[in-house]
Amino acid sequence: MADNYILLPSGVLAFGKGLQEQNVDERVKSWQENITNMAFFLILAGSQTAEIEGISAAGSTAVSRRYTAVADAELLLRGPNLPKRWPLPPLPAGVSPALISYVASRFLKIQPTIISAGLLQSPSFTHVSLESPEIGPARCLSSGNAMQRRRVKLLLDGGFKIGKKLKKSILITECVPGGTTTASAVLSGLGLNVNGLISGSHRNPPSELKINLVKQGLKAAKLKKNPSSVDLMAAVGDPFQPIAVGLLMGARESGQEILLGGGCQMLAVLALALNEIESESRSEFVSKILIGTTSWLVDETLSAAANKNSFIHLMNHVANHFKVDILGLASGYRFKDSNQKVLRDYEIGYVKEGVGAGALSLLAQIKGLTQKEMIERCDTEVANLFKSNNEKNFQGI
Repeated sequence: MADNYILLPSGVLAFGKGLQEQNVDERVKSWQENITNMAFFLILAGSQTAEIEGISAAGSTAVSRRYTAVADAELLLRGPNLPKRWPLPPLPAGVSPALISYVASRFLKIQPTIISAGLLQSPSFTHVSLESPEIGPARCLSSGNAMQRRRVKLLLDGGFKIGKKLKKSILITECVPGGTTTASAVLSGLGLNVNGLISGSHRNPPSELKINLVKQGLKAAKLKKNPSSVDLMAAVGDPFQPIAVGLLMGARESGQEILLGGGCQMLAVLALALNEIESESRSEFVSKILIGTTSWLVDETLSAAANKNSFIHLMNHVANHFKVDILGLASGYRFKDSNQKVLRDYEIGYVKEGVGAGALSLLAQIKGLTQKEMIERCDTEVANLFKSNNEKNFQGI
């Protein structure tokens, strides 16, 4: 794997096809300079796919996963101490990645613009809605009819208009329970074999369950060969995807640099965008796009037989499919020395990523927040979370 990654002095890991150290250094420096002048978006979305038993650990029960997105957003916006309307859902282990995102974003002094679609709740914080909140979550992808095509077009166009107006670099993040499964579905629908490469919030993601749901959904959808991204998202996607694809395509049209904060879901968004672009324009399109994630996701090996870093393999798979080079960066923060068990749980494979934790940590790291300071700050905020009377449902209280 030596030609697949470069360890930068700050502890940031660069990975992907066609890596060149000078190019990586230039792009990291560009983000370092742009942190105080960037647009930060958090997209919240809902899909009934998340209610399938065992599909997601972003909430221990199907009912709790219905409000994971709003609870995580509240934690990111308000931190552990302030009263919140939505308690964090109980987790099998670990703590919401929104806590890491809160610590990093506070250090960076940035706050997100929140876009929501398909939630069962009306968020109690300022947010942008691109559709009527009454529409509710997407149907389970196994139906092959997750969303109406006109809904997908509306969300895509709404995201595109926002992206096109931007005159600054853009960070796109998400919170979508069940989202790695819909990501797997659209990537499979694009013709990529992603079996055994899709992660998730579980310590051992339920690969067989996801594969079966995806097969069922694509079979029911009866898509034509080489489907459009709109048709694919309507069949087996979720509301986050068209918003993010629109934002991405609009921001690139206005010439902006983009950091996609997340893992498999962001690769799916990038693939859906590339699918809509003429092949000769694809390399230029990805030239200002980075994937930003966590070291825990990059370290993960999902298939014992493959003995590979599954996420790097997946990213290179997408790159090969579209004949482009995609660059990824992973934050180097670790929690082995944390005093909090829920943070040390990340080191044994729980949670891994979400709510932009990897990208925000990455930006904090290249801006100078040391490993020791990050652990101390996260330890303090976990302690605050334990103390908060409003977090009675939090795992461990």
